[in-house]
Amino acid sequence: MTPQLKNLLILLAGIVVVLIIVILLFSGKSSFRRFLTIFLNEEGELDISSSTSSRSGGQRNTPAKSQKTPSGPIVEMATLIRKSDDRMRVIESTGQVKLIDEYYELVFVTRKGQQLTIECSAEAYDKVPFNQQGSLTYKKNTLVKFKYYEDTVYN
Repeated sequence: MTPQLKNLLILLAGIVVVLIIVILLFSGKSSFRRFLTIFLNEEGELDISSSTSSRSGGQRNTPAKSQKTPSGPIVEMATLIRKSDDRMRVIESTGQVKLIDEYYELVFVTRKGQQLTIECSAEAYDKVPFNQQGSLTYKKNTLVKFKYYEDTVYN
């Protein structure tokens, strides 16, 4: 075997090894690729929409963009523009009133004009003021906290 042929085979083997490494690192299910996409994604491209089904048979309003959900909480400057709730009130023969199947959501608009539909507790629903800009912290489509100039509301 000539030295030139030997060098050619070594070069081809090196190319094959490099291609296998590239395929393993950048395949769709690779943890390296997921780690890389977290670094390359910009927070401004994230959009959260309500994906819950309505218990009363109607449709919930959802933004047209697809939902991207990172694993950690997201913080954005936002303003509350709408509150909506879905509750069923049951009155017993004894006069006792119970709320069943409670669902509260807040609709915020971000500085970039995106609408975010966020689920929250009844207490947070009552405390978050309209038209008050603040720092909205949420995870998936659930409120973590809303901090504005005068107060901080936790879920």
